[in-house]
Amino acid sequence: MQKIEIAPGIALSRLVYGMWRLGDDEVTSAAHVQAKVEACLAQGITTMDQADIYGGYTAEALLGEALKAAPALRDQIEIVTKCDIVAPVGRHAAARVKYYDTSAAHITASVETSLRDMGTDRIDLLLVHRPDPLMDACETGACLDALVASGKVRSVGVSNFRPWDFTLLQSAMQTRLVTNQIEISLTCNAPFTNGDIAFHQERGLPLMAWSPLAGGSLLSGAQAPLREALHRVGAEQGVDWSAVAVAWLLRHPARILPVMGTNSLERIGRISDAMKVEMDRQTWFELYTCALGHEVP
Repeated sequence: MQKIEIAPGIALSRLVYGMWRLGDDEVTSAAHVQAKVEACLAQGITTMDQADIYGGYTAEALLGEALKAAPALRDQIEIVTKCDIVAPVGRHAAARVKYYDTSAAHITASVETSLRDMGTDRIDLLLVHRPDPLMDACETGACLDALVASGKVRSVGVSNFRPWDFTLLQSAMQTRLVTNQIEISLTCNAPFTNGDIAFHQERGLPLMAWSPLAGGSLLSGAQAPLREALHRVGAEQGVDWSAVAVAWLLRHPARILPVMGTNSLERIGRISDAMKVEMDRQTWFELYTCALGHEVP
């Protein structure tokens, strides 16, 4: 499995396992979560994507129980997690409304809770989960710098930021923001033309792509031509349609890291099939054309 260096001494696997559905599984035991991590490792997928809010603020603790049961796993993986969303569930049940909090106090408290819940002494990559309209860039930036200096966080980035949000926060920091996790897929393809991907590519920053299969909507009735093309290319190359959709992202020179989330051990075991797909330029544009619903200008 290819690794992408995001900072000196820190590299993520090209395919990332997303844990946002960890708490939705029928089985949430430490042994079952451990089996998921080991199924990833068997393919060279070493990066686990978390967020404090996942599972109503429970998913990090589920991973923590697995790491407690199998401590050797911690040094075999990179942990990505996120903070700043406060939703009226779980430990924030008293909140009157869902909101974002990028204050130093909230970010610091979130990191401490994440470290405790996951039973680890470090977070390999911390992301600010959503742009906060009330963000004080100087306060937030100084807090992120301090967390890196403390060693509790090894690198920092953002999620769902537009280029102007990114540059605002970066302008107030000494530490380099290393990535932005945004929604990218065949049907969420605007980032290829609206400047989001170009902005990060220009700066040599790999992007992480959440929902690379568009939540399954790639196979909806409205996407019949795309569905047929994905199945045909998959059949030609001996892989599932989902591997083709992910390979479409991997083909782009921006070094996109798709974040794949599933609770099925069988599907987890096939995540790396995307690396087997050969995607030439015409096939890439054929799928793009199907997704757009018209040929390119």
